Amino acid sequence: MARRGTALLASGLVAMIAVGGAGGYGVGWLTALDRSVPATGNAMPLGQIALSATPTTTPTPVPVDPRNPIPDNSKPLRVDELSYESQTFTVKGTLESKITLDVPDDWSYSAQYPPNNARFNERTIKRWLRIEGGFPLTRPPSASMAVKAAQLRKLPKSQHVSIISQVADSQTATIIYKYVPGPELSANPIMRYGIVRWVAADNGDVMVELAVTGLPQDAAALQDVMDHASESVVREDTTPTPS
Repeated sequence: MARRGTALLASGLVAMIAVGGAGGYGVGWLTALDRSVPATGNAMPLGQIALSATPTTTPTPVPVDPRNPIPDNSKPLRVDELSYESQTFTVKGTLESKITLDVPDDWSYSAQYPPNNARFNERTIKRWLRIEGGFPLTRPPSASMAVKAAQLRKLPKSQHVSIISQVADSQTATIIYKYVPGPELSANPIMRYGIVRWVAADNGDVMVELAVTGLPQDAAALQDVMDHASESVVREDTTPTPS
């Protein structure tokens, strides 16, 4: 099954990058009433109630690491410095997908875990292209983009997620955003720029998820990388051989 993605531009993921971090833990715990002590039917005159001299204290909220974003002033990646070559590789999920697409010719291939995705890294490893396949074709690009947008909105405030745009048609959907990686991924809160695009097969359902990540000053070049990848991508599936 194969399909070349249609160029989509002025847009330009999902996550890192991919992509998580759910919020809302503990909601309602401090406001719940203690119903373990039964109420009595006998009222006590106010004068007989012993008032406690101990003042009530309000718990001090636990501070959240702000991880204020800091810029990386590296020289921007430039469109006119990019040239491309076709690459073919295999990823494995529910299905085994042989994927072919155009990537910058000086970016190096890197297999990933889980093996349903692969990456091509720019020399400084500040920019990369991630490709995911090996999954069944079950939903249109716009539905996948909606899931990614919801995941981004749930990330901690310390990651400073800002969704720049969301664009979809029958063949592709693209979300562009800025964010700060979590401390488990990066000790320094460097502001990052991400583009995630979902490309549909002939049946209109997503066949690959593409994600390009870099720095804000790389925006135009990252868009060019995404366009070349999505316009050239082809996926061919087989059933994985049992280990």
